[in-house]
Amino acid sequence: MAIIGELIKRTIDVTGYISGDPSPVKAQMKVLRDLLEKAKYTAFGKKYHFEAMLSEADPIPAFQQAVPVYDYDTLYAEWWHYLHEGHQNVTWPGGQRYFALSSGTTTNSKAIPVTDDMLDAIKRSGIQQIMSLRNFDLPGDFFEKQIMMLGSSTALTPNGEFLQGEISGISAANIPLWFRRFYKPGARIAATPSWEERVRKIAKYAPRWDIGSMTGIPSWSELLLKEIIRYNKADTIHDIWPNLQVYTSGGVAFEPYKKSFETLLAKPLIYMDTYLASEGYLATQKRPDTQSMALIVDNGVFFEFVPFTEENMDEHGCVRQDAQVLTLEDVQPNVQYVLLISTVAGAWRYMIGDTVMITDIERAEIIITGRTKHFLNVVGEQLSVHQMNAAMKKLAEQFDAEVLEFTVAAVRRGQDYINKWYLGTDKVLDAAAATSFLDRELAELNKNYKVARNKALKDVAVEIVPVDHFYQWSKATKKMGGQTKIPRVMKEEDFREFENFLAKLTHR
Repeated sequence: MAIIGELIKRTIDVTGYISGDPSPVKAQMKVLRDLLEKAKYTAFGKKYHFEAMLSEADPIPAFQQAVPVYDYDTLYAEWWHYLHEGHQNVTWPGGQRYFALSSGTTTNSKAIPVTDDMLDAIKRSGIQQIMSLRNFDLPGDFFEKQIMMLGSSTALTPNGEFLQGEISGISAANIPLWFRRFYKPGARIAATPSWEERVRKIAKYAPRWDIGSMTGIPSWSELLLKEIIRYNKADTIHDIWPNLQVYTSGGVAFEPYKKSFETLLAKPLIYMDTYLASEGYLATQKRPDTQSMALIVDNGVFFEFVPFTEENMDEHGCVRQDAQVLTLEDVQPNVQYVLLISTVAGAWRYMIGDTVMITDIERAEIIITGRTKHFLNVVGEQLSVHQMNAAMKKLAEQFDAEVLEFTVAAVRRGQDYINKWYLGTDKVLDAAAATSFLDRELAELNKNYKVARNKALKDVAVEIVPVDHFYQWSKATKKMGGQTKIPRVMKEEDFREFENFLAKLTHR
């Protein structure tokens, strides 16, 4: 019997049952008060009179009335540029050591402050995820196994007085001492700057490790598993890691990758979703009978929700200052909201760029439905990534194929607009049949799309390409590995560049 593992499991069980889950609404009120208290003497706190807000029985209305809604560009222009210049006590007490570089799906140059308080919050959120494993009926010896964390490089880049990198790399560079015995690929390999070189090293050393769980973006995790299997001449990953039992996804929906992923396995895995963004660790799946994630409501992040409607958004995809904004107390299930966060990194009423849907109000559970700027609505289609994923799942089932990656844009053809799709699949499909099927499914899923198809959206075109073409494009644009994700919706200019790249691959 794995005595140490059983002890850890029992400790998790007891701790979890004693602490329980907090009341989301009460927890959020405390988080906001703590944020206001901590930041009241910063330049930001003084301008917006945080100290006066704290005297209110309910500070939320005063907070929402006084503090504007920010996106990255406005917060940087008004406040965060001072941090880059070395100033302190700007939007959060103290100075700055780290900046998290965005994966660049909606903008090319986001450098998000990562404070020591945020690093502590991320560690606590990780512990919450571990505590939730008590709900998944795992054996005691699982808690003695190692954890493969496939993130970006921990070799952070100096930039003046600061270090910068992706949030997964910054977090891994600051893992607690007690966790290092479990953490793989280990500090030396994790510091390898090149994604491809990191993968080669992991494949080489993989047989030496006893991995029980793995975490990472699905597309890059699948590529890693394929390389480990190929390098070691194995049939499945369980020939190398027989005790692999849990896979933790994050950042994108796992469902499109599941069928392909499972061809690499000899036995089923437990799948868990997490929501770790450059701005913080926001949610984690806490129970097995759902695909939703519970917002981490008691750990340095205050959440607000803007109904994702045309009147609440401007022409640039940003929340209007006069938009309706709700808290957890007022949200409704199965409605799409733009997420705003205020955090211990000094982000205030910050539009993170994601849209979410509340699936369980009492548990504060959500699913991510897409990005505000990955929402296709050039001629009234009003398609969310959530709806696109649902249509792709149906298409994959219809044609017995795996659509592992896709992207779409509204592009001009003459004087009219069409929706142009590229699907990355594991087999050759009839493009005309796929086009017709996808068009019908989207019309079924979204009445606005159906209306647009009879008016301004004149046609739909689908091209089928090997999924590797997407990954070669990622490599060519230096967006491979780590937290980088294939954009589901592109602007027409970016889409044309993507098409030109694919054309070069085809004519090699």
